[in-house]
Amino acid sequence: MSRGGAEDGREKAGAEEVRWRYEASDITVLDARETIRRRPGMYVGTTGRRGLHQMVFQVMGRAVDEVLAGRAGTVDVVLGPGGEVSVADDGPGVPVEVAEDGDGLETLLTRTAGRPKPPGRHCAVLERAGFGPFVANVLSSSLTAEVRRDGVRWVQEYERGGAIAPPTVVGPAAGTGTTLSFRPDPEIFPTTECSFAALADSFRELAFLNRDLEISLTDARSPGGQQSVRFRFPYGLRDFVVFLDSPHGHDDPDAPARTPLHPDVIAFAREDPRMEGTAEVALRWCSSPDERIRSFANSAPTRNGGAHLAGFRDGLALAVNAFARERRLLSAADPDLGVDRIGQGLTAVVSVKVDHPCFEDPVHGTLGNAEVRACVREAVREHVGRWAEEHADRAAAVVGRIVGVSGRAG
Repeated sequence: MSRGGAEDGREKAGAEEVRWRYEASDITVLDARETIRRRPGMYVGTTGRRGLHQMVFQVMGRAVDEVLAGRAGTVDVVLGPGGEVSVADDGPGVPVEVAEDGDGLETLLTRTAGRPKPPGRHCAVLERAGFGPFVANVLSSSLTAEVRRDGVRWVQEYERGGAIAPPTVVGPAAGTGTTLSFRPDPEIFPTTECSFAALADSFRELAFLNRDLEISLTDARSPGGQQSVRFRFPYGLRDFVVFLDSPHGHDDPDAPARTPLHPDVIAFAREDPRMEGTAEVALRWCSSPDERIRSFANSAPTRNGGAHLAGFRDGLALAVNAFARERRLLSAADPDLGVDRIGQGLTAVVSVKVDHPCFEDPVHGTLGNAEVRACVREAVREHVGRWAEEHADRAAAVVGRIVGVSGRAG
């Protein structure tokens, strides 16, 4: 390059440097509320109806945790006119005055750190960002908080995440608890009406996974009369498996009920200090060819599976193959039955609750805790193996059918 060309290049580079130089005046500092309102999808996933439902989960997460911790018994959700959603619990009530540790009503509703998700198996993972009701408050045109605590009823109003006035005493309280009523902001959401059916499905699932939880959903929007459902399942995952085998437990409403190969649902729960948590499993084989397996971690549906589901499949394969060889349903020359074959006709729910869940994606679709796999594998192998020994005829019918599907006479 000639001297003139080199100088021209340096001048061009210098011009580019000046063009892309950032100054302090180029930086815009947004507060938390403005950040959330500008990018709502980062916090609720979408501004469509699924985003509205995520707001409901953010508000009710605290109430559900109160039940799981034994401080409350029920959570009641009401869909009202104009998109209003009310979430009530019968817990002790959120502290109204700000405590020394910063835990209080206004902190809960106006700060990103107002409700950090504490570690623990007694917390349900219902939200994406872990900010609790703060995000829902910011994305709502209005929110009303009512607290019933120490015999006093308090009310505080909010607008787009900001408190209009301090909490006000409005009279005596009958009982205790907290009610948060919010209206999704039409400036953010094209539609502000939640789906009753979609929320009912999610609440039913949550109640299956937590047998101590009682949760209701009421639709008070229709002038012709309201509809309401209440969920509580004392048998937990056993009830879940029975539901999945019914016509209502499938996405296809015309799908027939599945015919069980054995009447009892195999179910167990085990606490294991190695995984710092508990594993709960329920399963049953049916005559249908399809497999229906659902997995959860701290009540969050893990749609991509993870360590707990892998451990379940490992343990099931070990138990089934051991029984098949012991009963000579497989010869020494036959290969082990694969998990795909074993899963044909299987309905199962695998739920783990651990103190420190490690999800591999922001939507909690995959559980990554490596120690969980070995613990679940061992538990499934032992419990399914014991069931097979105690119900040998039923187990032989199930495994014989699997072997027959694999190409041998059952």
